[in-house]
Amino acid sequence: MFIEPRVGNKTHASRKGWIEVICGSMFSGKTEELIRRLNRAKIARQKIEIFKPTVDKRYHEEDVVSHNANAIRSTPIDFAQDMLLLGGSCDVVGIDEAQFFDDGLAEVCVKLANSGVRVIAAGLDMDYLGKPFGPMPALMAVAEYVTKVHAVCVQCGDIANYSFRNAADEKQVLLGETDSYEARCRHCFTEGMKQKKS
Repeated sequence: MFIEPRVGNKTHASRKGWIEVICGSMFSGKTEELIRRLNRAKIARQKIEIFKPTVDKRYHEEDVVSHNANAIRSTPIDFAQDMLLLGGSCDVVGIDEAQFFDDGLAEVCVKLANSGVRVIAAGLDMDYLGKPFGPMPALMAVAEYVTKVHAVCVQCGDIANYSFRNAADEKQVLLGETDSYEARCRHCFTEGMKQKKS
């Protein structure tokens, strides 16, 4: 479990920022962990702001909602740059579904961290083909802390870190849940991809 290197409301501490990334496959608990960390920041009386991409409306128009139905208020935005205007005065900025943001996300997170903001971003590290997803590789490279969470493979029960797409759609971004995706281990993911090709 991730424990913050520093908590509190900073009344007696200098303002130092950093970047945390929570990554993994679908159904691995990324959003659940993001919400847990943000709730701890709230308990510490820190000023927080949470962002999610406007494209993600699966569970709620505005709230960040985990698959377990835990929720926290957020601000839907179109561009990563908007975070600088809306979150610059916060102690903590949370970002859900980071893979859906534009390639400027890493630079925005660095600017926020350099100004003393703790940035916590959660997102898929790989797309349905098992390829690095959007701005996540660059974001992981500049982060001080990277936590990779794992799901359970629905085929064999091993640790899963791939999001296998059941739907025939070949667009990189296809919002869905258990009807469109399932978590798989490397072996079961590879076997499933072979079956799709044949």
